[in-house]
Amino acid sequence: MNIGQAAQLSGVNAKLIRHYESIGIIPKANRTESGYRTYSENDLHILIFVRRARTLGFSMKEIKKLVSLWRNRSRASADVKAMAQDHIQTLETKIKALEEMRDTLRHLARHCSGDNRPECPILEKLAED
Repeated sequence: MNIGQAAQLSGVNAKLIRHYESIGIIPKANRTESGYRTYSENDLHILIFVRRARTLGFSMKEIKKLVSLWRNRSRASADVKAMAQDHIQTLETKIKALEEMRDTLRHLARHCSGDNRPECPILEKLAED
């Protein structure tokens, strides 16, 4: 299949497919005599795997390792589980930081009169040293 077909079937755009190929996440595509990339069913499965891993927030470095583990049938599932648990911890840290930002903004918004006066606790807080 060509890159357009691979993009359509995998849900990964052609530019990203070329990028993934350039950084080694997917194998180098075979080429036709005229130089067009061609992709196999296996390449398509990897692209779908990568798309799903991205939706879970894994970094490209993590995805590259996950793809390597997925393709290695002699891997230990403990390695994959450890990666997932590390990622969960990272997500929990980010969630906590986002909740703190939300709570701060809620507090500031509650204390802003939102009228025509220039006083604004939100801007005052942002301007603090």
